[in-house]
This record gives sequence, C-alpha cells and structure tokens, in this order.
Amino acid sequence: MSGTTINIHYCSRCRWLLRSAWVGQELLVTFEDEIKQLSLLPNTDGQFSIWVDEHCVWEKKRDQGFPDLPLLKQRVRDIFNPKKSLGHSDKSF
Repeated sequence: MSGTTINIHYCSRCRWLLRSAWVGQELLVTFEDEIKQLSLLPNTDGQFSIWVDEHCVWEKKRDQGFPDLPLLKQRVRDIFNPKKSLGHSDKSF
C-alpha cells in the first residue's frame, strides 16, 4: 500500500468533522507505514464517504450509517494487502 491515499469526505454542516478525524486517526495508527496521504475533505451535502485511492470503501447512505472500525479496517486492508493481519480487528461480519 506504499503510496496509498485515503480521502474522507464529510459534511461540515452535519458536524461530522470530529468523527472524520477520529476515523482518520484510527486508519493512520493501523496503517502508519502504508499510507502516503490522508485527507479530510469537507462538504455541505450530507455526505460521509471514505476512499482508498479510487475505491469507495464506505459510503454512509449506501452502507446505512457510519462504519464499524474493525469492518472499515478490513475493507481498507483488503484493497492493498488481504493477507495483512489486523490482530483483534480481524473478525467475521
């Protein structure tokens, strides 16, 4: 995943900045050696989505709510290194 970019799009009008920053922090801690760039991108259209390069791994409307972090980490990991262990976060959903 060297060189991977993660973009978190969030609605500032909905006050989702703190949630976005928390999710970003969790991803940076888990994938600290693999992430090249993580961006928080505000909007005002009620959107909350997480993109890994060109792959949308989470979209609030499509996925019916905010992500459960272990599931989100698995989705992110599965894009670049499906064999990477996430320790206790590796569970079946």
